[in-house]
Amino acid sequence: MSGAKHPPRTLRHRLRSVALFNQLGPGLITGAADDDPSGIATYSQGGAQFGFGLLWTLVLTFPLMAAIQLLSAHIGRITGKGLADNMGKVLPTPIVLSLVALLFVANTINIGADVAAMGEAARLVTGFDEHVFTILFAIISVILQMFVPYKRYARFLTVLTLSLFSYVALVFMIHLDWSQVGLGMIGVHADLSPAAATTIVAIFGTTISPYLFFWQSAGEVEELEHHKGDKPLKEVPRQARRAFTRMRIDTLSGMAVSNLVGLAIMIATAATLHAAGKTNIQTAADAARALEPLAGKFAFLLFSVGIIGTGLLAIPVLAGSAAYAIGESRGWKVGLDNKPWEAVGFYLVIAMSVALGIGIDYSGLDPIKALYWSAVINGVIAVPMMAAMMIVATNRKQMGQFTAGPVLRTLGWASTAVMAAATATMIFVALT
Repeated sequence: MSGAKHPPRTLRHRLRSVALFNQLGPGLITGAADDDPSGIATYSQGGAQFGFGLLWTLVLTFPLMAAIQLLSAHIGRITGKGLADNMGKVLPTPIVLSLVALLFVANTINIGADVAAMGEAARLVTGFDEHVFTILFAIISVILQMFVPYKRYARFLTVLTLSLFSYVALVFMIHLDWSQVGLGMIGVHADLSPAAATTIVAIFGTTISPYLFFWQSAGEVEELEHHKGDKPLKEVPRQARRAFTRMRIDTLSGMAVSNLVGLAIMIATAATLHAAGKTNIQTAADAARALEPLAGKFAFLLFSVGIIGTGLLAIPVLAGSAAYAIGESRGWKVGLDNKPWEAVGFYLVIAMSVALGIGIDYSGLDPIKALYWSAVINGVIAVPMMAAMMIVATNRKQMGQFTAGPVLRTLGWASTAVMAAATATMIFVALT
């Protein structure tokens, strides 16, 4: 009788593993996409240029980005509508269209920087023309978005992004002064120089990126369509407890993985490149050399796999979030589960943003610099995006009984204030 009531220990463990795995969805994919080529370049530049002096930024951003992404998820799950759709019901139309336009421009620049970096990473390994690879990766990405369900596509690409954990492994293979790492993480010797101010905005911008807000909210809406019986929480409040638990596990897991990898990249580049006097990363080859203590002559290959894998994962998120925002604001049919002929406008935005992004590859701007400055741009435009999202999350008409609670409300507005302060500081030191 007792055996019937209590499954064997191994079976119980498997059931728990499956139960936990089933909690992971939009938040985990969002976290993986957050460590895109722009993030890798920004964290590498931060570690190489400032050593351990900016590690505190990733400690600070974790609770803030987790709160913002959780609020994004809540908005989608509670209302059954995406972020842009909800903004349109709360804010004046000109403001919403301006925010959507900013998102499209920022995402296009980010896409261009990502595909250019992927092309250069491929050149490191093959020696062939990076422009050919750039166009090839862009075309492959658009085709896969149009004809392969994104969830299936993302699961495959997540395997490639595991190469980023080589930075985590590297941290434990090289000699580190852990006391200095610890002091850097709590900001005892924080670098607040004018040059550091821009990098801080870039780190905030690549960690708390506007496109991720729209993406995770839209992902929750699509999750509703995939699970029969699930309805927007405004309509079926009894589903709230299970839904909030699942979103909390999913989002916190995704953001923790994202920040752990970012922190490892900064520590690894600080301990290798910065320590060797290489304080200004100019090319992908410079960034790849941080992995030489771990991978030796295979450093370029390991770095390239990480850049290409995260790029292929992030481009659909970048292009898709812009398409969701524009489509929702115009009342179009949206969603990556639709065929191209079922959501023509949605897929046209995706194709257009990728096509325009390719132009950056021919701008003459170095891909690594383009990645870094795309992160700065994201940091700047994040401020009005976050303020608009907080207005939605605290609006009782839109959220019903599920308006943001005191903890999420405080962290959400704190995150907005931190981003605004970082941007204002950057502008101030640039003008003085």
